[in-house]
Amino acid sequence: MKIGCPKEIKPQEYRVGMTPGAVREAATAGHTVLVETSAGVGSGFADADYVAAGATILPTAEEVFAKADMIVKVKEPQAVERKRLRAGQVLFTYLHLAPDAAQTHDLLASGVTAIAYETVTDDRGGLPLLAPMSEVAGRLAPQVGAWTLQKANGGRGVLLGGVPGVLPARVLVIGGGVVGTHAAKIAAGMGADVTVLDRSVNRLRYLDDVFGGRFKNAFADAATTMDLARQADMIIGAVLVPGAAAPKLISRAQLKDLKPGAVLVDVAIDQGGCFETSHATTHQDPVYEIDGIMHYCVANMPGAVARTSTLALGNATMPFMLALANKGWKRACADDRHLLAGLNTHAGKLTYAAVGTALGLPVIAAADALAI
Repeated sequence: MKIGCPKEIKPQEYRVGMTPGAVREAATAGHTVLVETSAGVGSGFADADYVAAGATILPTAEEVFAKADMIVKVKEPQAVERKRLRAGQVLFTYLHLAPDAAQTHDLLASGVTAIAYETVTDDRGGLPLLAPMSEVAGRLAPQVGAWTLQKANGGRGVLLGGVPGVLPARVLVIGGGVVGTHAAKIAAGMGADVTVLDRSVNRLRYLDDVFGGRFKNAFADAATTMDLARQADMIIGAVLVPGAAAPKLISRAQLKDLKPGAVLVDVAIDQGGCFETSHATTHQDPVYEIDGIMHYCVANMPGAVARTSTLALGNATMPFMLALANKGWKRACADDRHLLAGLNTHAGKLTYAAVGTALGLPVIAAADALAI
């Protein structure tokens, strides 16, 4: 198979879809890997590293898309990239289609077979290709939130860990999954007073057993959420419904009840955001203010630590990438129901129910797409 890895073009996106290590694995398996020139520079990988691993360097993205049977990326294809996709081609990347009607319609129109990292599952009910970036984003969230809390950046002027004689900042983490757990660990490690909310009592028991009082937890009913939100200096939105639009946890009207200069860090922004007033921002212009509340809503947070993120993502995606290349997408998905769960579009058909529900589009079962 010819595997293509173009350079990411989303603003301030420095990650790359394949590491030289992944290229070497694919080349050793007999595949041709086509890498756009400078694709890995933002993650610290030179063209020479890819050539040494067995890749062919191409000068333009157009050539990579035109020649490749499968495109391996990090972020969802941008509008100009979507025009280069075609029927019979496989796209393997993050998609986050539920809040993105334009991308969904373009992928359907192209006929491409699109497999989304974020909906591939595992035997434990997890999302193994989303988890590495969720870990990175979770660990970044208190860091960027602490920066936003500084008075010069529009925040309350509160130091996350306080100092002797001065109480630390209060951090509320809504969602106790991968993002929330890592956010709470880092915020607590920075000395903050941290509370995690979740609607799964079993998850709360797990957090209590494992972390033994490093941070508090509570059940996420509406009244408790708002009571704790009013007290918080920083609120980290870490709620994910796999493949679906994120629920809105704090409304525009409720902003007036928060502390002036409080910070909302919306890690669910790729799925539409979990605060009503959230809209995607960039690393270049990450923060905005509404009703005195600071919002940090960067849609590709892990891109800020591109080398760490690329290596972590590459470790997770490599086995699936190789299965798709070695077997072809139909057999690979037929052999692995977890990879089949990643199928979002094929031959103009939408194959992921949550996206259809979010966008009001008809859906066929992913298994039925194997016969098309």
